[in-house]
Amino acid sequence: MRLSSLLRALLLAALVALSASAPALARKHDPEKMPTGAIRDLHFGDVLYLYLQNTEDTDFEALTRLLAYQQWNLMPHHQDEVPLLAGSLYLELGMHNEAGEIFARVLTNQVPTGPRNRAWFYLAQIWYARGYYDKADAALRRINGRMSPDLEAQREILFGNVLMHEGRFDEAIAALTNWRGPEVWSAYARFNLGVALIRTKRLNDADPFLSAVGTMLTTAPELEALRDRANLALGFAYLQAEQPARARTALSRVRLNGPYSNKALLGIGWADAALGDYQGALTPWMELRGRNLLDSAVQESYLAVPYAFSKLNANAQSAEYYESAVQSFDAENARLDTAIAAIEKGDMLEHVLAKDRNEEAQFGWAWQLKNLPDAPESRYLYTLLAGNDFQEGLKNYRGLVTMSGKLEQHADDMSAFQDMIETRERAYAERLPRADALLASGAVEKLQARDVALENELKGIEARHDVAALGTDEEREQWARIQRIEAGLAGAPDTPDNAEMRERLALVKGVLFFRLNDAYGARAWQEHRGLKDLSLALHEAQSRWIRVERARKAVPQNTGEFASRVTALRQRIDTLEARLVAAEQQQRNYLAQVAIRELEDQKDRLAAYQIQARFALGSMYDRAASSADEAKPRKGAAPVQKGAEDEPSDEPAPEKPQ
Repeated sequence: MRLSSLLRALLLAALVALSASAPALARKHDPEKMPTGAIRDLHFGDVLYLYLQNTEDTDFEALTRLLAYQQWNLMPHHQDEVPLLAGSLYLELGMHNEAGEIFARVLTNQVPTGPRNRAWFYLAQIWYARGYYDKADAALRRINGRMSPDLEAQREILFGNVLMHEGRFDEAIAALTNWRGPEVWSAYARFNLGVALIRTKRLNDADPFLSAVGTMLTTAPELEALRDRANLALGFAYLQAEQPARARTALSRVRLNGPYSNKALLGIGWADAALGDYQGALTPWMELRGRNLLDSAVQESYLAVPYAFSKLNANAQSAEYYESAVQSFDAENARLDTAIAAIEKGDMLEHVLAKDRNEEAQFGWAWQLKNLPDAPESRYLYTLLAGNDFQEGLKNYRGLVTMSGKLEQHADDMSAFQDMIETRERAYAERLPRADALLASGAVEKLQARDVALENELKGIEARHDVAALGTDEEREQWARIQRIEAGLAGAPDTPDNAEMRERLALVKGVLFFRLNDAYGARAWQEHRGLKDLSLALHEAQSRWIRVERARKAVPQNTGEFASRVTALRQRIDTLEARLVAAEQQQRNYLAQVAIRELEDQKDRLAAYQIQARFALGSMYDRAASSADEAKPRKGAAPVQKGAEDEPSDEPAPEKPQ
């Protein structure tokens, strides 16, 4: 069961510390509420996003990232909040010792009173549910001042329960006697106080409190169950005090179909029997006898019914029911042996967790009891799974199984990383000859020299204002032809034809020069732009050249370091997997022992009942045989007319419930 209220309290406590680190963002607030703040590191926000999703997988991922980000110092502005968030995540994942150590270290006076008290209270609830009563006591004593009325009422009731579990009944009575709180919690306070008074042999003082709870008017299922429990506790206390009339009054108030009806029916029968009304005792006992034999009260009714018949001198019916009880106990004992053998074989957890794995995505940690696995021990799983020891052990086992799955995923990741390293090494080996040849060619230096030459050439063209040098190929060819023709005409005689040709040549040259000169400025700018782009490209080529040279030296070293890390992590994962396998086996053995211990207790109880039934049956047969012998006619004696079944029984009563 996930404690969403605890998660919210601890998260808000983290936000309090966050606000304290950014006081400009804090606002005035109620001590029981949180100030507002801002997330100043992206990685802390990433963890909070996963944390608020409140699922098992996201909690594990959030804790993993939180520890990694903390190691890499990626959350410098949230150093105070990180431990609180880590503690709440440890708590959600069932690592209560780690969470308790963190809270004891960081829940100081720097955290406001309201959230700090609530954190300690919820942690005390966890310790109490886990059976660590000393730690629950210590956590409750760390609460400073009073909380809200509702939480304060719960705290005092929880404190009283802790004291009673520690055997400190007088202190529990003192704590609960002066209790004042909301009406909804008063029934629990009166019930706990009544139980504490009974434990100290003060039944008369306990009666008013338990009677008040046992007669309250309510339709809430939880309070109805509490009412039945109060009447049951008071009734059996009066039975032990040998006050059957008062016991019957209390027990008759228990609902017929409630969770405590079986014990109440058994107690009513014993109260009637103690009052001498064996006929009346048969009514609840016969009703009880038709119920599930797994219940200890039902098992006892198998002896109580024939006992009542024997007290009513119905010895034939009594013997019949005793024989039926012996047969039922034998059959149940055989089923218990089969279930114990199946558990020892290791099948129980496989059946339980196989169903859980199929539904885990939908129900999380919840165990659905509506559809039990088809196995010999299934009929006993209700009792086993209802026990706190088995539930807590099963949670731990599930955690180990989940952790084993996570490690398998990480082991697969390590294999993928190893494949990546090998692929990188092969690619490096294939590209190395080409890279070495390219590095030895000096191509970049040649290109840089060519760039310098082109730049000097352009400067010379601009110095000479050589418009033809920047022309197109056709224009340069035309200009060269004009120059050749002009050189040829320069040595020709001054004839009219040559003069005309010189004029035409001058005209063509002037037109071409005009075109070249007109485009000269734009073409010069383009050449400068081209040289600039070329210089940038050469600079990038030089940068890449340097990186290639560095990579040539660094890649083998980096790959080796990465391979070493992967190998070390793989070895660590293998070690953890081996430890998990051992822990899973230990936890499996523990759960099997818990289950077998429960079933062995049932076997012992059945054996005791069976001995009582056989002894009572044997006693009846002995009496019947003795009566038959006495009924045989002797010389001078009249025959006996009364049958054996008319003789009153003097057999001992079955052991009454405690």
